[in-house]
Amino acid sequence: MTTAPSAPRTPRTSIALPGPRAPMTPRTPASPASSVIAAARTTTASPSATARGVPVLGLADVEAAAARIAGHVRRTPLLAGPAAPELRRTGRGLLLKAENLQYSGSFKLRGAANAVLALGARRIVTGSSGNHGIALARLAAPLGAEVTVVLAGGAHPAKIAVIKALGGRTVRVPGGVAERDARARELAEETGAVLVPSSDHELVVAGQGTVGLEILAEAPDTETVYVPTGGGGLLAGVCLAAYGHPVRVVGVEPAGTPRYARSLAAGHPVRLAPGDSVADGLRGQQPGAVPYPIIRDRVDDLVTVSDAQILAAAALLRRRGFEAEPSGAVALAGAIRADRGSGRSVAVVSGGNTKTALMAAAASAAPSRTHCTT
Repeated sequence: MTTAPSAPRTPRTSIALPGPRAPMTPRTPASPASSVIAAARTTTASPSATARGVPVLGLADVEAAAARIAGHVRRTPLLAGPAAPELRRTGRGLLLKAENLQYSGSFKLRGAANAVLALGARRIVTGSSGNHGIALARLAAPLGAEVTVVLAGGAHPAKIAVIKALGGRTVRVPGGVAERDARARELAEETGAVLVPSSDHELVVAGQGTVGLEILAEAPDTETVYVPTGGGGLLAGVCLAAYGHPVRVVGVEPAGTPRYARSLAAGHPVRLAPGDSVADGLRGQQPGAVPYPIIRDRVDDLVTVSDAQILAAAALLRRRGFEAEPSGAVALAGAIRADRGSGRSVAVVSGGNTKTALMAAAASAAPSRTHCTT
Protein backbone atom coordinates (compact mmCIF):
# COMPACT_ATOMS: atom_id res chain seq x y z
CA MET A 1 0.00 0.00 0.00
CA THR A 2 1.12 3.56 -0.65
CA THR A 3 2.04 5.88 2.18
CA ALA A 4 3.12 9.47 2.26
CA PRO A 5 6.91 9.93 2.70
CA SER A 6 7.72 10.19 6.36
CA ALA A 7 10.00 9.17 9.18
CA PRO A 8 9.73 5.50 10.25
CA ARG A 9 6.47 4.80 12.01
CA THR A 10 6.30 3.70 15.63
CA PRO A 11 5.82 -0.08 15.93
CA ARG A 12 2.54 -1.45 17.28
CA THR A 13 0.59 1.76 16.79
CA SER A 14 -0.36 1.28 13.16
CA ILE A 15 -0.11 -1.16 10.29
CA ALA A 16 0.15 -0.95 6.51
CA LEU A 17 -2.97 -2.38 4.93
CA PRO A 18 -2.76 -4.34 1.65
CA GLY A 19 -4.97 -3.97 -1.37
CA PRO A 20 -6.19 -1.27 -3.77
CA ARG A 21 -7.51 2.05 -2.60
CA ALA A 22 -10.55 3.99 -3.70
CA PRO A 23 -9.53 7.55 -4.61
CA MET A 24 -10.18 9.98 -1.77
CA THR A 25 -11.61 12.83 -3.82
CA PRO A 26 -14.15 14.88 -1.87
CA ARG A 27 -17.60 15.11 -3.37
CA THR A 28 -19.39 18.37 -3.99
CA PRO A 29 -22.03 18.78 -1.27
CA ALA A 30 -25.68 18.83 -2.26
CA SER A 31 -25.91 22.11 -0.37
CA PRO A 32 -23.16 24.54 0.67
CA ALA A 33 -21.07 23.25 3.56
CA SER A 34 -20.21 25.49 6.45
CA SER A 35 -17.49 28.05 5.83
CA VAL A 36 -15.24 26.17 8.25
CA ILE A 37 -15.46 22.95 6.25
CA ALA A 38 -15.06 24.69 2.91
CA ALA A 39 -12.02 26.60 4.12
CA ALA A 40 -10.42 23.47 5.54
CA ARG A 41 -10.67 21.69 2.21
CA THR A 42 -8.54 24.35 0.55
CA THR A 43 -5.85 24.17 3.24
CA THR A 44 -2.74 22.06 2.77
CA ALA A 45 -2.51 19.25 5.30
CA SER A 46 -0.50 20.38 8.29
CA PRO A 47 2.76 18.74 9.41
CA SER A 48 1.00 17.27 12.45
CA ALA A 49 -1.47 15.51 10.18
CA THR A 50 1.22 14.00 7.95
CA ALA A 51 4.21 13.46 10.21
CA ARG A 52 3.28 9.86 10.98
CA GLY A 53 2.97 8.96 7.31
CA VAL A 54 -0.72 8.19 7.59
CA PRO A 55 -1.57 5.75 4.79
CA VAL A 56 -4.19 6.37 2.17
CA LEU A 57 -7.34 4.58 3.27
CA GLY A 58 -10.31 3.98 1.04
CA LEU A 59 -13.54 2.11 0.54
CA ALA A 60 -11.61 -1.11 -0.13
CA ASP A 61 -10.32 -1.10 3.44
CA VAL A 62 -13.83 -0.77 4.85
CA GLU A 63 -15.07 -3.58 2.62
CA ALA A 64 -12.16 -5.77 3.76
CA ALA A 65 -13.03 -4.99 7.36
CA ALA A 66 -16.66 -5.99 6.78
CA ALA A 67 -15.58 -9.39 5.50
CA ARG A 68 -13.09 -9.88 8.35
CA ILE A 69 -15.44 -9.08 11.23
CA ALA A 70 -18.64 -10.61 9.85
CA GLY A 71 -18.65 -13.52 12.28
CA HIS A 72 -17.89 -11.35 15.31
CA VAL A 73 -20.31 -8.43 15.07
CA ARG A 74 -24.02 -7.95 14.57
CA ARG A 75 -25.41 -6.34 11.43
CA THR A 76 -27.61 -3.90 13.32
CA PRO A 77 -31.00 -2.80 12.02
CA LEU A 78 -32.21 0.53 10.69
CA LEU A 79 -35.31 1.39 12.69
CA ALA A 80 -37.94 4.10 12.37
CA GLY A 81 -37.11 7.25 14.28
CA PRO A 82 -39.26 8.59 17.09
CA ALA A 83 -42.31 10.65 16.24
CA ALA A 84 -42.25 13.78 18.39
CA PRO A 85 -43.02 17.50 18.05
CA GLU A 86 -39.33 18.27 18.56
CA LEU A 87 -38.49 16.57 15.27
CA ARG A 88 -40.75 18.80 13.16
CA ARG A 89 -39.84 17.99 9.53
CA THR A 90 -36.80 15.76 10.13
CA GLY A 91 -38.75 13.01 11.86
CA ARG A 92 -40.77 12.10 8.79
CA GLY A 93 -37.76 10.65 6.99
CA LEU A 94 -35.54 9.75 9.93
CA LEU A 95 -34.11 6.29 10.55
CA LEU A 96 -31.94 5.19 13.47
CA LYS A 97 -28.93 2.90 13.02
CA ALA A 98 -29.25 0.83 16.18
CA GLU A 99 -25.65 0.22 17.23
CA ASN A 100 -26.96 0.16 20.79
CA LEU A 101 -27.97 -3.40 19.88
CA GLN A 102 -24.39 -4.38 18.99
CA TYR A 103 -23.05 -7.36 20.95
CA SER A 104 -20.81 -5.23 23.19
CA GLY A 105 -23.44 -2.50 23.51
CA SER A 106 -21.75 -0.10 21.09
CA PHE A 107 -20.26 0.32 17.61
CA LYS A 108 -16.77 0.05 19.14
CA LEU A 109 -16.85 -3.71 18.65
CA ARG A 110 -16.42 -3.23 14.90
CA GLY A 111 -13.11 -1.38 14.99
CA ALA A 112 -11.80 -3.46 17.87
CA ALA A 113 -12.56 -6.70 16.04
CA ASN A 114 -10.98 -5.55 12.81
CA ALA A 115 -7.76 -4.56 14.55
CA VAL A 116 -7.46 -7.59 16.81
CA LEU A 117 -8.25 -10.09 14.06
CA ALA A 118 -5.94 -8.47 11.51
CA LEU A 119 -3.04 -8.10 13.92
CA GLY A 120 -3.41 -11.47 15.61
CA ALA A 121 -2.63 -9.74 18.88
CA ARG A 122 -2.42 -11.78 22.07
CA ARG A 123 -1.46 -8.96 24.45
CA ILE A 124 -3.34 -5.72 23.93
CA VAL A 125 -3.24 -2.31 25.58
CA THR A 126 -5.72 0.49 24.95
CA GLY A 127 -6.91 3.80 26.34
CA SER A 128 -10.67 3.98 26.55
CA SER A 129 -13.62 5.85 28.02
CA GLY A 130 -15.19 2.43 28.51
CA ASN A 131 -16.98 1.12 25.42
CA HIS A 132 -13.81 0.37 23.43
CA GLY A 133 -12.36 -1.38 26.46
CA ILE A 134 -15.55 -3.43 26.84
CA ALA A 135 -15.37 -4.41 23.16
CA LEU A 136 -11.74 -5.52 23.42
CA ALA A 137 -12.34 -7.43 26.64
CA ARG A 138 -15.30 -9.22 25.07
CA LEU A 139 -13.19 -10.22 22.06
CA ALA A 140 -10.14 -11.23 24.06
CA ALA A 141 -11.51 -14.17 26.06
CA PRO A 142 -12.45 -16.46 23.14
CA LEU A 143 -9.21 -15.53 21.34
CA GLY A 144 -7.03 -16.29 24.35
CA ALA A 145 -5.74 -12.70 24.46
CA GLU A 146 -4.98 -10.43 27.40
CA VAL A 147 -6.31 -6.87 27.48
CA THR A 148 -5.22 -3.94 29.65
CA VAL A 149 -7.48 -0.88 29.54
CA VAL A 150 -6.23 2.51 30.70
CA LEU A 151 -9.04 4.79 31.89
CA ALA A 152 -9.07 8.45 32.85
CA GLY A 153 -10.48 9.71 36.13
CA GLY A 154 -13.93 10.44 34.70
CA ALA A 155 -14.56 6.92 33.40
CA HIS A 156 -17.98 5.49 34.27
CA PRO A 157 -17.65 3.03 37.19
CA ALA A 158 -20.20 0.66 35.67
CA LYS A 159 -18.17 0.42 32.44
CA ILE A 160 -15.05 -0.36 34.46
CA ALA A 161 -16.99 -3.11 36.24
CA VAL A 162 -17.96 -4.72 32.93
CA ILE A 163 -14.36 -4.66 31.66
CA LYS A 164 -13.24 -6.43 34.83
CA ALA A 165 -16.10 -8.93 34.69
CA LEU A 166 -15.07 -9.83 31.15
CA GLY A 167 -11.52 -10.54 32.32
CA GLY A 168 -9.86 -7.28 31.33
CA ARG A 169 -7.17 -5.56 33.41
CA THR A 170 -7.74 -1.90 34.24
CA VAL A 171 -5.39 0.95 35.04
CA ARG A 172 -6.69 4.32 36.24
CA VAL A 173 -4.81 7.57 35.63
CA PRO A 174 -5.54 11.17 36.67
CA GLY A 175 -6.24 13.80 34.04
CA GLY A 176 -8.12 13.56 30.77
CA VAL A 177 -8.07 11.63 27.51
CA ALA A 178 -4.61 12.88 26.53
CA GLU A 179 -3.05 11.61 29.76
CA ARG A 180 -4.94 8.34 29.44
CA ASP A 181 -3.69 7.71 25.91
CA ALA A 182 -0.14 8.69 26.80
CA ARG A 183 -0.10 6.12 29.59
CA ALA A 184 -1.50 3.46 27.26
CA ARG A 185 1.33 4.11 24.81
CA GLU A 186 3.87 3.84 27.61
CA LEU A 187 2.42 0.54 28.83
CA ALA A 188 2.48 -0.92 25.33
CA GLU A 189 6.14 0.01 24.96
CA GLU A 190 7.04 -1.29 28.41
CA THR A 191 5.29 -4.64 28.02
CA GLY A 192 5.64 -5.32 24.30
CA ALA A 193 1.87 -5.41 23.92
CA VAL A 194 0.02 -4.24 20.82
CA LEU A 195 -1.55 -0.80 21.20
CA VAL A 196 -5.10 -0.68 19.81
CA PRO A 197 -6.34 2.91 20.23
CA SER A 198 -10.04 3.61 20.45
CA SER A 199 -10.09 5.64 17.22
CA ASP A 200 -6.64 6.72 15.96
CA HIS A 201 -5.71 3.56 14.08
CA GLU A 202 -6.15 2.56 10.44
CA LEU A 203 -7.75 -0.80 11.20
CA VAL A 204 -10.06 0.69 13.83
CA VAL A 205 -11.26 3.42 11.46
CA ALA A 206 -11.88 0.88 8.69
CA GLY A 207 -13.86 -1.32 11.07
CA GLN A 208 -16.01 1.57 12.27
CA GLY A 209 -16.72 2.40 8.64
CA THR A 210 -18.77 -0.78 8.31
CA VAL A 211 -21.57 1.15 10.05
CA GLY A 212 -21.70 3.39 6.97
CA LEU A 213 -21.56 0.46 4.56
CA GLU A 214 -24.60 -1.12 6.19
CA ILE A 215 -26.57 2.14 6.18
CA LEU A 216 -25.95 2.82 2.49
CA ALA A 217 -26.60 -0.80 1.50
CA GLU A 218 -29.95 -0.91 3.27
CA ALA A 219 -31.06 2.66 2.55
CA PRO A 220 -29.18 3.87 -0.56
CA ASP A 221 -31.53 6.85 -0.87
CA THR A 222 -30.21 8.32 2.38
CA GLU A 223 -29.52 12.03 1.96
CA THR A 224 -27.81 12.75 5.30
CA VAL A 225 -26.08 10.63 7.94
CA TYR A 226 -25.55 12.13 11.40
CA VAL A 227 -22.58 10.64 13.23
CA PRO A 228 -21.56 11.17 16.89
CA THR A 229 -18.00 12.45 17.03
CA GLY A 230 -15.46 11.95 19.79
CA GLY A 231 -12.05 10.68 18.73
CA GLY A 232 -13.36 10.69 15.17
CA GLY A 233 -12.95 7.01 14.28
CA LEU A 234 -16.64 6.45 13.54
CA LEU A 235 -17.01 9.70 11.60
CA ALA A 236 -13.87 9.01 9.56
CA GLY A 237 -15.04 5.46 8.87
CA VAL A 238 -18.45 6.63 7.66
CA CYS A 239 -16.69 9.21 5.48
CA LEU A 240 -14.67 6.40 3.89
CA ALA A 241 -17.79 4.32 3.31
CA ALA A 242 -19.47 7.35 1.71
CA TYR A 243 -16.82 8.10 -0.93
CA GLY A 244 -18.45 8.02 -4.35
CA HIS A 245 -21.95 8.26 -2.83
CA PRO A 246 -23.97 11.52 -2.87
CA VAL A 247 -24.84 11.31 0.83
CA ARG A 248 -24.10 14.20 3.21
CA VAL A 249 -22.04 13.19 6.23
CA VAL A 250 -22.51 15.38 9.31
CA GLY A 251 -20.43 15.00 12.46
CA VAL A 252 -22.08 15.90 15.77
CA GLU A 253 -19.90 16.98 18.71
CA PRO A 254 -20.75 17.87 22.31
CA ALA A 255 -20.61 21.65 22.71
CA GLY A 256 -18.00 21.31 25.47
CA THR A 257 -15.51 19.39 23.30
CA PRO A 258 -15.70 20.63 19.68
CA ARG A 259 -12.21 19.45 18.78
CA TYR A 260 -12.94 18.76 15.10
CA ALA A 261 -14.82 22.00 14.48
CA ARG A 262 -12.00 24.01 16.03
CA SER A 263 -9.33 22.01 14.23
CA LEU A 264 -10.93 22.51 10.83
CA ALA A 265 -11.33 26.21 11.58
CA ALA A 266 -7.61 26.40 12.44
CA GLY A 267 -6.57 24.33 9.44
CA HIS A 268 -4.72 21.76 11.58
CA PRO A 269 -5.42 19.51 14.56
CA VAL A 270 -5.65 21.45 17.82
CA ARG A 271 -5.70 20.16 21.38
CA LEU A 272 -8.39 21.29 23.81
CA ALA A 273 -8.21 21.29 27.57
CA PRO A 274 -10.11 18.39 29.21
CA GLY A 275 -13.82 19.10 28.80
CA ASP A 276 -16.97 17.87 30.45
CA SER A 277 -20.11 16.46 28.88
CA VAL A 278 -22.89 14.05 29.74
CA ALA A 279 -21.64 12.17 26.66
CA ASP A 280 -18.75 10.51 28.53
CA GLY A 281 -17.59 8.61 25.44
CA LEU A 282 -17.06 11.80 23.39
CA ARG A 283 -14.61 13.76 25.54
CA GLY A 284 -11.56 13.47 23.27
CA GLN A 285 -9.21 16.45 23.42
CA GLN A 286 -7.79 16.46 19.88
CA PRO A 287 -8.28 14.78 16.50
CA GLY A 288 -6.22 11.71 15.71
CA ALA A 289 -3.64 11.61 12.95
CA VAL A 290 -5.60 8.91 11.09
CA PRO A 291 -9.17 10.30 11.31
CA TYR A 292 -8.34 13.99 10.85
CA PRO A 293 -7.35 14.10 7.14
CA ILE A 294 -10.22 11.80 6.19
CA ILE A 295 -12.76 13.99 7.97
CA ARG A 296 -11.15 17.18 6.64
CA ASP A 297 -11.44 15.94 3.06
CA ARG A 298 -14.91 14.38 3.12
CA VAL A 299 -17.18 15.57 5.93
CA ASP A 300 -19.93 17.95 4.84
CA ASP A 301 -20.67 19.67 8.13
CA LEU A 302 -20.03 19.62 11.85
CA VAL A 303 -22.61 20.67 14.42
CA THR A 304 -22.46 20.92 18.20
CA VAL A 305 -25.15 20.05 20.71
CA SER A 306 -25.54 21.00 24.36
CA ASP A 307 -25.92 18.61 27.26
CA ALA A 308 -29.58 19.61 27.49
CA GLN A 309 -30.10 18.70 23.82
CA ILE A 310 -28.30 15.38 24.30
CA LEU A 311 -30.42 14.45 27.31
CA ALA A 312 -33.60 15.43 25.48
CA ALA A 313 -32.63 13.18 22.56
CA ALA A 314 -31.87 10.32 24.97
CA ALA A 315 -35.32 10.77 26.51
CA LEU A 316 -36.91 10.59 23.04
CA LEU A 317 -35.04 7.36 22.38
CA ARG A 318 -36.19 5.86 25.67
CA ARG A 319 -39.78 6.65 24.80
CA ARG A 320 -39.20 4.88 21.49
CA GLY A 321 -37.86 1.84 23.35
CA PHE A 322 -34.16 2.42 22.71
CA GLU A 323 -31.67 1.74 25.51
CA ALA A 324 -29.25 4.54 24.63
CA GLU A 325 -26.55 6.15 26.74
CA PRO A 326 -26.02 9.93 26.33
CA SER A 327 -23.16 9.43 23.86
CA GLY A 328 -25.46 7.24 21.81
CA ALA A 329 -28.07 10.02 21.58
CA VAL A 330 -25.73 12.73 20.28
CA ALA A 331 -26.37 12.09 16.58
CA LEU A 332 -30.14 12.27 17.08
CA ALA A 333 -29.66 15.56 18.95
CA GLY A 334 -27.74 16.83 15.92
CA ALA A 335 -30.45 15.69 13.52
CA ILE A 336 -33.07 17.50 15.59
CA ARG A 337 -31.00 20.67 15.61
CA ALA A 338 -30.28 20.55 11.88
CA ASP A 339 -33.90 19.77 10.92
CA ARG A 340 -33.16 19.56 7.19
CA GLY A 341 -36.59 18.53 6.04
CA SER A 342 -38.41 15.41 4.93
CA GLY A 343 -35.62 13.74 2.91
CA ARG A 344 -34.27 10.43 4.15
CA SER A 345 -31.74 10.83 6.97
CA VAL A 346 -30.09 8.44 9.41
CA ALA A 347 -28.81 9.12 12.92
CA VAL A 348 -26.36 6.60 14.37
CA VAL A 349 -27.38 5.51 17.87
CA SER A 350 -23.82 4.58 18.74
CA GLY A 351 -24.20 2.95 22.14
CA GLY A 352 -26.65 1.54 24.64
CA ASN A 353 -24.43 1.03 27.66
CA THR A 354 -26.65 2.73 30.20
CA LYS A 355 -26.18 2.02 33.89
CA THR A 356 -28.97 -0.56 33.81
CA ALA A 357 -27.53 -2.33 30.76
CA LEU A 358 -24.02 -2.28 32.20
CA MET A 359 -25.13 -3.77 35.52
CA ALA A 360 -26.83 -6.58 33.65
CA ALA A 361 -23.76 -7.15 31.48
CA ALA A 362 -21.45 -7.26 34.49
CA ALA A 363 -23.71 -9.72 36.27
CA SER A 364 -23.87 -12.08 33.30
CA ALA A 365 -20.15 -12.00 32.44
CA ALA A 366 -17.96 -14.76 33.84
CA PRO A 367 -14.49 -13.48 34.81
CA SER A 368 -11.78 -15.57 33.24
CA ARG A 369 -8.63 -13.83 34.46
CA THR A 370 -7.17 -12.14 37.48
CA HIS A 371 -7.79 -8.40 37.33
CA CYS A 372 -5.09 -5.82 37.98
CA THR A 373 -6.34 -2.40 39.00
CA THR A 374 -4.14 0.56 39.87
